[in-house]
Amino acid sequence: MRGEEARTVIDSHAIIHPTARLASNVTVGPWSIIGANVEIGEGTEIGSHVIIKANTRMGKNNTVYQFASVGEDPADKKFAGEDTWLEIGDGNIIREGCTLHRGTASGGGVTRIGDNNLMMAYVHVAHDCIVGSNTVFANNAGLSGHAIVDDWVILGGYAGVNQFLRIGAHAMVGGMTHISHDVPAYVIVSGSPAAVRSVNTVGLERRGFDADTVKEIRRAFKIIYKKGLSLQDAQAQLADMVAATPALDVMLQSIKGSAKGIHR
Repeated sequence: MRGEEARTVIDSHAIIHPTARLASNVTVGPWSIIGANVEIGEGTEIGSHVIIKANTRMGKNNTVYQFASVGEDPADKKFAGEDTWLEIGDGNIIREGCTLHRGTASGGGVTRIGDNNLMMAYVHVAHDCIVGSNTVFANNAGLSGHAIVDDWVILGGYAGVNQFLRIGAHAMVGGMTHISHDVPAYVIVSGSPAAVRSVNTVGLERRGFDADTVKEIRRAFKIIYKKGLSLQDAQAQLADMVAATPALDVMLQSIKGSAKGIHR
């Protein structure tokens, strides 16, 4: 319906809860159900057979394809019906069969997804996860509860991330890779068992990183992974490089902030 006059179009077979609030130019397809306390921003398209269960705030210009389940109760045995939320930003594409769950009271109460993310078919984002912006989750990629995925991350098909882990900005996780430790920014991890391969050079170049910055990121990668240094000593060397190459601070902070250790 985009490109037509700004009006909300709800198929006669859809069910909209009285407390749901839909902005202008929202479309809702047949047999979709919009539950209690759901907010949907203007220009968003909800396909057929979509369920947006409850307590979900969704921004502008999102597209949700058929059979997606959004804002469902968290799959956590401790959940006892508390008033928790799912917050989704603008411009996201949520493909067929995705499952995006609300938070839990013990985990902060909110699952958050940023802007301009592509979630391909059957992606799962569990309770209390935080997903940044401009990410790509390929088919059947999944996040366990409380995981954090920073901006510009790519998860390959069937990649799985354990609970309470963090994937740093611009990192790439290969298909069918099981992530059991934090992944630093800028690196590629793949295989079974998971192994750190290299810097995500192609991704960085596509996003406009200049050659000198990429060179310094590659140098930092060698300090962490190739020189046999302790992680503490590697961090100290990276800290000395940050003033000349500010982009390295993203990598440094993704390592310093690791509670469960990094893939190394």
